Amino acid sequence: MAVGKNIRTYFDGQWHNGDAPIMRAADHGAWLGSSVFDGARFFDGLAPDLEAHCDRVNRSAEALMLTPTVTTEQMVEIVREGLESYAKGSAVYIRPMYWGIDGDATAIVPQQDSTGFAICLEEIPMAPETASVTLTTTRFRRPVLESAVVNAKAGCLYPNNARMLQEARSKGFSNALVADALGHVAETATANIFMVRDGEVFTPTPNGTFLAGITRARHINNLSADGVKVHESVLSFEDFHKADEVFMTGNMNKITPVVALEDTQYQVGPVARRARELYWDWAASTR
Repeated sequence: MAVGKNIRTYFDGQWHNGDAPIMRAADHGAWLGSSVFDGARFFDGLAPDLEAHCDRVNRSAEALMLTPTVTTEQMVEIVREGLESYAKGSAVYIRPMYWGIDGDATAIVPQQDSTGFAICLEEIPMAPETASVTLTTTRFRRPVLESAVVNAKAGCLYPNNARMLQEARSKGFSNALVADALGHVAETATANIFMVRDGEVFTPTPNGTFLAGITRARHINNLSADGVKVHESVLSFEDFHKADEVFMTGNMNKITPVVALEDTQYQVGPVARRARELYWDWAASTR
């Protein structure tokens, strides 16, 4: 995450200016990684899908054996209160989060009724419309539910993503196209992935190895309503090399075209441009 500015922190029932300390050294989340978060966006005076993101962080907490302490409706209200101090033209990253405070007798299992909660609002610009990325492959893969909490947006999953990114950067690329345990394409190190072939859109079938994102679902709905055929399919790396267009979707920047997968080059195509237009039109309609 880039260094942000104009940070506000909600903790212990009130808003604090700045990057307030929220976790102690002995908290379960600090030394055993029982933390979950979600990310929503505020831009152009809008916070699209805010309720869905707040709802998901509660589900993530439960998946990590933590008890959510704030309802979705309460969380949305708290976030909107915190956003009132930002100008409507600001771009803010919204991070609600939970973590374990105490452990059980083994220390390993977090006590379900001992949960920390905070929200961080951090002013981070949206990527420009002209932004794009290049992809390579990585030896690191997405885990499965039997070996990791892939059904949560959990902090403990992100070191794996970080080493994917580091490997990609060491090879001269900005991101990595990542396989699942069976070798099929799952997503990138930071976002869900789509490809276009002959005017139709394809994205990996959610198989429990990656979060099928809220923004991903929004793009699928928008494109389908616009008459574009969207398929959730088992996809190979060769499928992506043969694609006409490739683009990533995620909450941070909503949609980012891919201009290269190793030696394969792509143009920023009409479907990616249309998907971006549809998303911004939909977001404006939620005002």
